[in-house]
Amino acid sequence: MSLLSVSNLRVDFNTRNGHTIAVNDISFSVEKGQITAIIGESGSGKSVACYSLLGLLPQPPASIESGQALFEGQDLLQMSEAELRAIRGRDIAMIFQDPMTCLNPFMTIGDQLIEPLVYHKNLSEKHALARAKELLVEVGIRDPDTTINNYPHEFSGGMRQRVMIAMALINEPKLLIADEPTTALDVTIQAQILKLIAELQTKRDIGVIFISHDLAVVADIADQIIVMEKGLLVERGDREAIFTDAQHPYTQKLLAAIPSSIKEASTRAPEPLVRVEHLKTYFETPSQLVKAVDDVSFQINKGEILGLVGESGSGKSTIGRSILRLLPITEGTVTFAGTDVTALDKKGLRGMRRRMQMIFQDPYASLNPRMSVYDTLAEPLLLHGIESRKTVEQAVLTLMDDVGLARAFIRKYPHEFSGGQRQRIAIGRALATKPEFIVADEPVSALDVTIQAQILDLLLDLGNQYGLTMLFVSHDLAVVRHIADRIIVLYQGKIVEEGSSEALFTNPQQSYTKTLLHSIPGQSLLAG
Repeated sequence: MSLLSVSNLRVDFNTRNGHTIAVNDISFSVEKGQITAIIGESGSGKSVACYSLLGLLPQPPASIESGQALFEGQDLLQMSEAELRAIRGRDIAMIFQDPMTCLNPFMTIGDQLIEPLVYHKNLSEKHALARAKELLVEVGIRDPDTTINNYPHEFSGGMRQRVMIAMALINEPKLLIADEPTTALDVTIQAQILKLIAELQTKRDIGVIFISHDLAVVADIADQIIVMEKGLLVERGDREAIFTDAQHPYTQKLLAAIPSSIKEASTRAPEPLVRVEHLKTYFETPSQLVKAVDDVSFQINKGEILGLVGESGSGKSTIGRSILRLLPITEGTVTFAGTDVTALDKKGLRGMRRRMQMIFQDPYASLNPRMSVYDTLAEPLLLHGIESRKTVEQAVLTLMDDVGLARAFIRKYPHEFSGGQRQRIAIGRALATKPEFIVADEPVSALDVTIQAQILDLLLDLGNQYGLTMLFVSHDLAVVRHIADRIIVLYQGKIVEEGSSEALFTNPQQSYTKTLLHSIPGQSLLAG
């Protein structure tokens, strides 16, 4: 008998916007000692299906219309809230996507680890504390005697996720549900977390449901893969079958969207547009001087896309913002088309803004929620005197055509768009002034893999159409390989390696670069 057997599950939502079938008659099973991956884009129903099993959906607006979910012979969907509460955290545990919103900021890590042991197993605080320390070591957190008294904000993203894994495993569950546990992490930290989950699953012989939007992420760890689209289960199979002989067009689409190609080398003669010389950007904190960018020099040639790669804290985003003078530079010079940007006053800088633009990582945070698409795209055109009130609407419509947005959306607001559509608006805003140079700061890191592929192709097409020069900032080498002509690798504010995309991927020289390359998920199956 399977550890978990779900059959004919249907989950509906009834809201003021209408009736939605979020999960439509799906069936699947999870075996003890195996990892089952549920794959699909945002809105596919993968998380809703798993949350419904544990009574974690608000009812209303959610309602479980039909189905059975047998866990060790007991139907989870027929249990009372009290019965589910006894199972949650004890027999079935969950790792949530964003640990910072799931961990209590007012409680130490130790208190949060102890709580389920005291609640479910009636352990004394002393014994619970000893068990918590053991588990912190097991998930790779050193010095548990000290860290157990720390608060969530004192940990990095990867360490917080390790704490979440420890909390999920503290009661030795039989089934672990991991909901996008690596989405917000650097590629090296992601590799560590994936390896950790696989090792703990094998060591403890438990069943795992791993939810993700990215097939590459589960390529190395999943025993069985389930693919969902718009609430339907469209394909299932072992990982070899899915990666080598996918049958459904949607699965094939997800596989095709994984960045795997190296951009062809440019044949144009190098003509420097941006020169960065001995750039230093330091930040003073009450306890230390942080050297975010520490004596960095490079150039970006006209019409080139330069990839800037590194983990969180490497200084890559700080370099992009420093070049555009969005952050104060401690030392060094930035020259754009022969003009020393670091020497410009406010008036000169305002004029330069028309020629140098930025695409920010999170379009929802960077777009004004009170401004429609029309207002967002019209503002820079009017501010810089590029268009008049009479001609601006046509220019806005042309921009919407360029970035692939329907003209009918012109009066809508940011909250009415998907993440990919919002990023298209942000790209349109950056292109409005017809800049010569754009800094793209992690523009696809928060997007589904298929939307990510669309945005990357859009940036490449627009780069050719507008003759753009671009600094593309990312922690994901697979993404940078697809779009960049050259790549610079950063580590702790310093350049450790640079070269053409092909040279960097086929013959890396530095150990840190090799570590980043080895951390790209799913390389063996994707290569095959």
